[in-house]
Amino acid sequence: MDATVSAGTIDRPGRGRAASRLAVLLFNPGGPDRIEAVRPFLYNLFSDPAIIRARAPIRQFLAWLITRRRLGPASENYAILGGRSPLLELTQEQGRALEAALAPEVTARCFVAMRYWHPMSDETAQAVRDWGPDEVVLLPLYPQFSTTTTASSLAEWQREAAAA
Repeated sequence: MDATVSAGTIDRPGRGRAASRLAVLLFNPGGPDRIEAVRPFLYNLFSDPAIIRARAPIRQFLAWLITRRRLGPASENYAILGGRSPLLELTQEQGRALEAALAPEVTARCFVAMRYWHPMSDETAQAVRDWGPDEVVLLPLYPQFSTTTTASSLAEWQREAAAA
């Protein structure tokens, strides 16, 4: 990305420099968007090297095994939620609220990058590039910092943003 990436606060006009086009990346783990997506979502989660710190063949086998064991209970839980995770819609709502709060002082657009299900960092990095912001702010929505949450999402974003 050509845009400046910052992890600090956004200065509004009159209080400091503001980007003319600001992209705000909202990070969350994601969740399956349909019952059939529970298996690949779980596999993506457990095959993350930040979650299981083992060499690829061992990690992939363990991810397969854990996914197989967790698929039934996880599917039942998502069925209770209507067959999908509400996390994407809730994150998109937060993005719209943030855009509204920043307007009209800042031309901002919020983008969602989920770590383990769509929209993932590769999709979001291309959307951000296509929009062409002057600055990108990364905003993890995890409740705390952890190498298995925030750090994993940020590392994945950096890989995908460099490739986009």
